[in-house]
Amino acid sequence: QVQLVESGGGLVQAGGSLRLSCAASGRTFNMYALGWFRQAPGKEREFVSHIDWRGGSIAYADPVKDRFIISRVNAKNTVYLQMNSLKPEDTAVYYCAATGVVTVDPHQYLYWGVGTQVTVSS
Repeated sequence: QVQLVESGGGLVQAGGSLRLSCAASGRTFNMYALGWFRQAPGKEREFVSHIDWRGGSIAYADPVKDRFIISRVNAKNTVYLQMNSLKPEDTAVYYCAATGVVTVDPHQYLYWGVGTQVTVSS
């Protein structure tokens, strides 16, 4: 069992940066791949980024590529999402999730946090 808690969301102007954190409980954190997803009002939840348990096998969705950076520190049971050059279309609730093998499919993720709101003003 893994419990995930996101933090770091907020209101930022376009062009600004935020760093999201996802803290996990459970001694087996370093066995899981972690993903970030987001959901804007009226839209489906979409893949943002994932990272495997070693910190490799990193992938990004095209809309965030070259602007977002995912990382993890297993010793701290934490995964991060550094978001730079934010755009109004990045506005969404951001969720972290854990799974056995990296995938972009949200249905394959076993554990989810409750999300953190990111709002980017123009």
